[in-house]
Amino acid sequence: MKSFKNYAMSMIGLLIIGASCTAQQQKATTSKEGKEVAEKTSFPKGKTNAEWKKILTSTQYEIMVNRGTERPFDNPYYNNHEKGFYLSAATGDTLFSSDAKFESGTGWPSFFTPYDKNKVTVVKDNSYGMERDEIIETSTGLHLGHVFNDGPKPTGLRYCMNSAAFKFVKAP
Repeated sequence: MKSFKNYAMSMIGLLIIGASCTAQQQKATTSKEGKEVAEKTSFPKGKTNAEWKKILTSTQYEIMVNRGTERPFDNPYYNNHEKGFYLSAATGDTLFSSDAKFESGTGWPSFFTPYDKNKVTVVKDNSYGMERDEIIETSTGLHLGHVFNDGPKPTGLRYCMNSAAFKFVKAP
């Protein structure tokens, strides 16, 4: 009985230490849907939610920070056929190119590969009772969209992105 009590006390201590370490690394706020959203202050270009609120438009903030999704077929870039680059609305880093864009029929801009694979990261998204692969900007941790395994060759991937996460720059 004494060994179980010592074990239980040790486990409680580890949980407290772990919780305090996590709290030091990430602050949390609550989105309007009641979801807890971590502030991404541990990324190289990360900022607090308050700082992002000053930099991003309200739509960009809702999509990128609160991990929202814009309406299909009602966004600036789903039907964009111009040659150019899709830059992060938050950092200006080049994330996707029109050379990798294709018509997915989903109502969101879709790409079969990122411009620079080091600029985006795949993380698990278990929101809304689904298991999906979320795409975040590597340097900020901000939400861009999701990736699915139903895209065209050569990758077979569909990076389904939110227009609000981008600024489009025409190719010269």
